[in-house]
Amino acid sequence: MSLFPMFARLEGRRVVVVGGGEIAASKIDGLLQAGAKVRVVSPSINATLAPLVRENKIEWHEKEFSPEDLGGAFLAIAATSVPSVNAAVYRSAEERGLLCNAVDDIENCHFYYGAVVQRGDLQIAISTNGKSPALAQRLRKELELQFGPEYESWLEWLGAAREVLRASGASQEQNKEVLHNLASREMFDRFLREANREPSTEGVE
Repeated sequence: MSLFPMFARLEGRRVVVVGGGEIAASKIDGLLQAGAKVRVVSPSINATLAPLVRENKIEWHEKEFSPEDLGGAFLAIAATSVPSVNAAVYRSAEERGLLCNAVDDIENCHFYYGAVVQRGDLQIAISTNGKSPALAQRLRKELELQFGPEYESWLEWLGAAREVLRASGASQEQNKEVLHNLASREMFDRFLREANREPSTEGVE
């Protein structure tokens, strides 16, 4: 069965991460960048997560997992090295109608983490439906070469141009045509030429 691709807005939403070790830490950074309110449930946490607790960036419940820990959650992440615990998190999430990801455990996942290329607000995600994370990682590396850091500034420019057009009073069809032209390869190449042009020294002694 095919997966439904989507990008979720997590700002201000509760995400419960069960586990306090390296596996959990690898997922929490991305959740915080997305603005999620992260609750960690684990008897202990590692040195990476401890400063986040002290700085009140994450909430830590120092305990073994129980279904009540998912109260108020939007998503659940099972990030322990114990399959039975991950399965329990998945079952509890399913009973509450929550989506759950059990890291590296495709049988206990409602969704998978994709391999992601990120250039500012541009995100390109790759999924193999859990069949080959290695292939997803190889494709990510290839796409990182194809879509370099310059795409971040170009997207900022495109976003600013879109706002100007929306305020211009032109028709939706006119704006659509202009925006498609601005997003063309030709305009991208022109943007790069302008960005890389050295300042003129004409008239400077």
